[in-house]
Amino acid sequence: MERKVEGNTDLTEGFAARVEEGLRKKFHKKLFTPFAKAINEYKLLEPGDKVAVCISGGKDSMLMAKLFQELSRHNKFPFGTVFLVMDPGYNAANREKIEQNAKLLDIPVTIFKTEIFSNVYNIQKSPCYICARMRRGYLYAKARELGCNKIALGHHYDDVIETILMGMLYGGQMQTMMPRVKSANFDGMKLIRPMYLIREADIIVWRDFYKLEFLRCACKFTADVADAEAESKRKKMKDLIAGLSEEDPGIAQNIFKSAENLNLATVIAYKDRAGNRHYFYDEDGC
Repeated sequence: MERKVEGNTDLTEGFAARVEEGLRKKFHKKLFTPFAKAINEYKLLEPGDKVAVCISGGKDSMLMAKLFQELSRHNKFPFGTVFLVMDPGYNAANREKIEQNAKLLDIPVTIFKTEIFSNVYNIQKSPCYICARMRRGYLYAKARELGCNKIALGHHYDDVIETILMGMLYGGQMQTMMPRVKSANFDGMKLIRPMYLIREADIIVWRDFYKLEFLRCACKFTADVADAEAESKRKKMKDLIAGLSEEDPGIAQNIFKSAENLNLATVIAYKDRAGNRHYFYDEDGC
């Protein structure tokens, strides 16, 4: 079932306008500038794109929606947006919170219902991973149904560097969260991450300045298991980076840059795009 929630009511029009003015003035440098930079630098948008801006109800995706609205007013070429909310089985209070924030911020959301929470609730092994994969599939499918060729997710700079460290320390691999990904299962569809260069601390400042309250995690599984494994690992990465940054403020930037400055001449082995493994001795004749 799909439902549209319109914004811009008499009660919220003034507030949304103030938030939009803030993105043009007070928060332009910290939020809008890196948003636009990521789109340009990583070629995330093209003329004629129609983007499903995926809103989970948290601070990151709600801000992303406002940034897309602002971009559409000033962009040099036309593109379309649909502000898409997938309800994976929220309780009534969480669903209402998303709808209220959408009205408050003047974001005309399209909400569709799934039963993902119910389907993964009794899964013991990697429920968060399976839930994320299922969410992604439903979002791609709905976005295509609505005529979109891209979906946008609200992952930010800190998500990227935490993912790099998690891959190294827990996965034994050097990889990162890419700013643009071609879907393997939905031909012609791409996933983009336009918040890629925005720091989480700056998102928090924006949220607190307007006294906004968003969903943190509405998942039934993590609600019952307070320290779910995936959340625990990411929290450890946050704490590790924060601790190292107290000694050296450039730590976060160095972690991010490490994914851009990979020197294959100093790597023991790597995989190419086709998944073939190459060793250092294949090319140096040793």
